[in-house]
Formats: sequence, C-alpha cells, structure tokens
Amino acid sequence: MERLVHFTLFGQEFSFYTDASEEDVEQVLDILRRELDAEGGPAARTSVPSSKMLVLGCLRIAARYVQLASEYDSFRRKQDDSIDQLINKVSSGID
Repeated sequence: MERLVHFTLFGQEFSFYTDASEEDVEQVLDILRRELDAEGGPAARTSVPSSKMLVLGCLRIAARYVQLASEYDSFRRKQDDSIDQLINKVSSGID
C-alpha cells in the first residue's frame, strides 16, 4: 500500500509517496546521504545550494547504476558463453 514518507536533508523536509518497505526506504535514504557526504560533507552543504547537492547526489547514484548494469550485462554474456561451451562439451562427450 502506498504511503507518504517524510525525511530531512540539509534542514529541509522532503516527502514522497512509495509502496516500498520501511527497510527499503531507509536503505535508499542511507545511500543518498552517503553520496551527499562523499561530495564534501557538511562544509560543502553550506556553500552549495541543497537543490544542486541533491541533483549531484542523484547523478552520482545514476552513474553508479549505469556502471553496475553494464558490468552485470558483461557478466551475463560471459556466463552464457561458459554455459554454451559446457553444453557443447557435454554433448560431444555423449555422442
């Protein structure tokens, strides 16, 4: 069931609707907070507008997602090739 989630970043309250579990929401917020801390910590927050920090954090997360998706696709192709080779070896051994 969809619910409204409230959280605070940079002293500002944000809200969004989600049907994700409480645990999933906490993990997402933890990832965002870690990403924002990686941008320079509390000092950067005072000199850079929070909206820009949030966009930067989201872009970094998106870049990591794209990289992981690419690595996963490569992994799947290698696994498919390995499975095909194994099937061929087993098939040729049976004949």
